[in-house]
Amino acid sequence: MRANEHLRLTYFPLHPMKSATFQYAKADSIPHACALLCEYGVDAKLLAGGQSLVPMMAMRLARPAWLINVNEIDELKTSARRSGADGEVWVTGAGVRQIDLERDEAVAAAVPLLRQGLSWVGHVQTKNRGTVGGSLVHADPSAELPLVAHTLGARCVLRRADVERSVEANAFFIAPMITATEPDECLTEVHWPIWRRERVGSAFDEVSIRHGDFAIVAACAQVELDHAGRCVRAALGIGGAASTPVALDAIARSLHGTALDPTTVDAALRSIGDHLDPASDVHATAEYRIHLARVLAARVIRQARADALSPPHRGPQ
Repeated sequence: MRANEHLRLTYFPLHPMKSATFQYAKADSIPHACALLCEYGVDAKLLAGGQSLVPMMAMRLARPAWLINVNEIDELKTSARRSGADGEVWVTGAGVRQIDLERDEAVAAAVPLLRQGLSWVGHVQTKNRGTVGGSLVHADPSAELPLVAHTLGARCVLRRADVERSVEANAFFIAPMITATEPDECLTEVHWPIWRRERVGSAFDEVSIRHGDFAIVAACAQVELDHAGRCVRAALGIGGAASTPVALDAIARSLHGTALDPTTVDAALRSIGDHLDPASDVHATAEYRIHLARVLAARVIRQARADALSPPHRGPQ
């Protein structure tokens, strides 16, 4: 199917809390989707799971003139281990359903923090439709998958026509609901780093009004310990306390060479507020969010250390 050979549908809303009028096209390949994006530009949105986009359209917070359905593109549904110049990664297509990723034992063994983060995402009904790429491109600063991606240093692969580029997560998330994706680009893959060592542990925790709601603050950590129980590598991230997820790289580095004991961890986290920029709203003040970030960060570091020490434990295989 060429770019100009697509179905055109017009939807006329009958209720003020339904979407504005839009037209519809169905892409049958990544090049086709890119061609449609090139044709319609900023007036187009890709539709995969629709768990974020459709409610925003219903509330008229988003008014795309065109919806491009990418649900039938098999290239976007791959999930496999891959070796590269930067070591081994787990590659997920942008169209992989969240529930499939959460239930994949091979993924859980390679990148355990992914399953731990996904356990906090929405509800089983939304995860049945929601996709990995949809969550990342939506870029909610409280969302779990963007936090895991930023914390682990995942890479996002973007494609326009025949041109492909790779963007690190710390450059991908720019502001709430804004990413480095250009109007004519499609997110095709996400590369999640695999820590291939013994004694690797991870943990994810958050505080929300109800389980499955947007996090007031979320935290995740992954650590690697040597045979003496000392930290040789660490990653720590906070969500919901800034305009994007925050990877606390400096604090994580300060934990290297330590036993991750409570005194050391508490001392490292005293400056956590300097790395965050939370807002106050009806759910929590900025000060309370910083307090939550400190408490949750200490908790996930403690849990990740316990996970790394729990026998038998060999980390991602």
